[in-house]
Amino acid sequence: MEKVFLISLGCPKNRVDSEVLLGLLANDGLVPTPSLDEADVVIINTCAFIQEAVQESIEAILEAAQAKEKGRGNKLIVTGCLPQRYGAELAREIPQVDLWIGTGEFPRIPQLLKGGEPTALIGKPRYLYDHQTPRIITNTPHSVYVKIAEGCSHPCTFCLIPRLRGHYRSREMASVIREVEQLVAGGVAEVILVAQDTTAFGVDLRQEKGLSRLLKELIRIEGLRWIRVLYAYPHPDNFYPPLLEILAGEEKICSYLDIPIQHIDAKILQRMGRRASEKETRVLINRIKKDYPEIRLRTTLMVGFPGEGEREFKKLLAFVREMEFTHLGVFAYSPEDGTRAARLKGRIPPEIAAERAARIMELQQGISWKKNKEMVGSKVPVLIDGISAEAGGLPQGRTAFQAPEIDGVVHIKKGKAHIGEMVTVKITQAGPYDLVGEIEGTS
Repeated sequence: MEKVFLISLGCPKNRVDSEVLLGLLANDGLVPTPSLDEADVVIINTCAFIQEAVQESIEAILEAAQAKEKGRGNKLIVTGCLPQRYGAELAREIPQVDLWIGTGEFPRIPQLLKGGEPTALIGKPRYLYDHQTPRIITNTPHSVYVKIAEGCSHPCTFCLIPRLRGHYRSREMASVIREVEQLVAGGVAEVILVAQDTTAFGVDLRQEKGLSRLLKELIRIEGLRWIRVLYAYPHPDNFYPPLLEILAGEEKICSYLDIPIQHIDAKILQRMGRRASEKETRVLINRIKKDYPEIRLRTTLMVGFPGEGEREFKKLLAFVREMEFTHLGVFAYSPEDGTRAARLKGRIPPEIAAERAARIMELQQGISWKKNKEMVGSKVPVLIDGISAEAGGLPQGRTAFQAPEIDGVVHIKKGKAHIGEMVTVKITQAGPYDLVGEIEGTS
């Protein structure tokens, strides 16, 4: 029986694709292996959203190609956003790769492995998995990402996602519900809903208020402890009262919103092609903070966008200081070929963009530390994710306002718990990003 070794790069949405691909391959008789040395087939699911991701993908491919030349792995397949972005030209550059497969064609890999395959298969992305699609969970078995939609229809000038992933297309609500039911039956405690824009769920299917309706159905599932929503597009129309009320008031739903605003200056937002103006963004964030203080906010910013002078940057810095987001990430703008932003005048030198990103994160570190200190003495539910090297082999987990991989964690210095267990933890110490606590019981 042939064995397959898969490397998954990029975002959680890409990880879902990798898990689906592993499920399809297993159905066809290929067994996943954690060892490159044991693999008959090596597959790399790539990311190509920005140049840094492109470079990481190419390095992984070259490493696998060298291994293949040394006799490790009979076939090397590259799929995902990198082939979708660059097409067949990659085949000429790296001939060791047997197959280049686009984002919409990866479900055909099991069939293509049987022979007679083309060198590259890259079409218009249309694929959308459902609850009947086989899938092998590769990360923590108690916390799983569920992709509720694919693609994007927003006109952001800096972004390649519509080209790489196609237009926005929602899954059927019944299919999402059934998948979550199956996951919970298999022991999953937390589902994390992801899409390029989760707040647009159902819009393309002419379903009003699709996300809030989906959440109301998911909270009915017995045994499901947490539902987390990531990647919400920051337009006021997306955050209608029923959605915010269920996010703020339902015990099973993490009172946590990830809203990537990118910038706050009106001119920069317009150049970015964002659909929310400066005024609308301010009104939205202030409304959530005032009317729904239970909801913790995360955002993502981009600095160094063409035309961002010191005045525009200081405006963004002041906005971060004023809003005090619970969590925040920042990226330096990367000009990507094929985007409208790459043709804009007024480029910012990379070293200035990097310095601005550092200034934002220095400010945010103080804000995060302040907010974490306010947690000391409180008792909160914590989902145990694993063992903490920093706490002498004791458990570590996350609160409802800490998403996996991107936010901080809770290090447990006293008490025992199993991975996947929900416990009540008293917070005793706080750092800029992580918390420390003691287990006081089960939740």
